[in-house]
Amino acid sequence: MPETPDDRDYVGYGDDLPHAQWPGGARIALNINVNFEGGGERSVMDGDGTSEGVLTDIGAPALPGLRSPLVESVFEYGSRVGGWRLLKLFRRFGIKVCLLAVARAAERNPALARAYLDDGHELVSHHYRWLDYQLMPEAEEREHIRLAFECFERVCGVVPVGWMTGRPGANTRRLLVETGRLLYDRDALNDELPYWRAIGGRQHLVIPYSFETNDNRFDQNHGFSSADDFARYMIDCFDVLYAEGAERPRLMSLAVHDRLIGRPGRIAGLVRFLEHVRRHDKVWVATGRDIAEHWQGVHPAPE
Repeated sequence: MPETPDDRDYVGYGDDLPHAQWPGGARIALNINVNFEGGGERSVMDGDGTSEGVLTDIGAPALPGLRSPLVESVFEYGSRVGGWRLLKLFRRFGIKVCLLAVARAAERNPALARAYLDDGHELVSHHYRWLDYQLMPEAEEREHIRLAFECFERVCGVVPVGWMTGRPGANTRRLLVETGRLLYDRDALNDELPYWRAIGGRQHLVIPYSFETNDNRFDQNHGFSSADDFARYMIDCFDVLYAEGAERPRLMSLAVHDRLIGRPGRIAGLVRFLEHVRRHDKVWVATGRDIAEHWQGVHPAPE
């Protein structure tokens, strides 16, 4: 059964934050996530009723029953160009990130997914398709979860231990926990530190994500208009958390998209942010798996 309103937690850690005990005495853990979605979005060619109209940055609407060639090309840009530009940037800074890969995107460009894995980045499942799973029947989503695991194992040779749906439904987390295959999921925006939840009689780790420290606000220029906008916002967030982390270490989740920040005029903002970060000590740049395994060790699941 779907979770009920009684399952919601409005309190969290409150004023009694756990000490994260990040490795090396870090004041902040920085987790960077690259959304790889091209080929998993809504498409009439894939049997969907409409073309995609979300997070394209060109303002094109969804078209019922019709293809949208320009929108298709936006998603292709991320897979063809932006993802590679980001990979080279991470090599330059010597950092490891999470590739939030839609299974169908990885299937359509396995070379890009494998290149990230070859460089030591973590593969995180971004579900089977880039769809709104709030609208999908339970049985169909269960099948999509199965297909995602099967696809990643076949295409990438890796079974992900982390998951970020993006638009989860009321059944999503329960269905994921039932697989018994995950260390954690990212389908929450409600905190800034990992936490445990009891799901179906099991303790499950949630590592909160962010739609705020996220390049999604380049979408149709509703938030960020320039690389400087992006850099300034991310630097401000980092600085506040870094200062707070002197007392209780913090976690900053940063999310980008290959088709958004991967553009030349925008990636400069990510460069400025990373240059700012490396001028600080006591920073742990960590993947989701790194964080999950660490949290399990220092803050294990309650009995």
